[in-house]
Amino acid sequence: MKWPLRWRHRETPATPDDPATADRRARGARVEAAARAHLVRAGLSPVAANANYRFGELDLVMFDAPERTLVFVEVRYRASARFGGGAASVDARKRRKLVHAALAFLAAHPAYADAACRFDVVDASGDPAAPQLHWLRDAFRADDA
Repeated sequence: MKWPLRWRHRETPATPDDPATADRRARGARVEAAARAHLVRAGLSPVAANANYRFGELDLVMFDAPERTLVFVEVRYRASARFGGGAASVDARKRRKLVHAALAFLAAHPAYADAACRFDVVDASGDPAAPQLHWLRDAFRADDA
């Protein structure tokens, strides 16, 4: 069986020393910082960032005090929306990973056990130094994942 021509096998996995990986991480950090600042201006309080679990990573965890809601925020950056925006890339598989990571976060932080939970997506595009942000509140439900 021949592999499709578009498929490329990378002989060595990307390492943190790889310039492309370092650039992508730096860009992601800038976009997440912009999203965090945007959400703080909107009244949310930061709880955690880049919470890693076996199931996946939570980009931002925020608390919406007026609603007494813990908000799990997925930040998705796309330079352009030509192939669909960042929000469109949060497919069923990614939603399941986010729900499992959120459950792990709640298990590790019992102080939030009684808080309502919400899953939001911040769709970022354009220049990563000053991205355009579109905040989708309640983008999906845990039942949908």
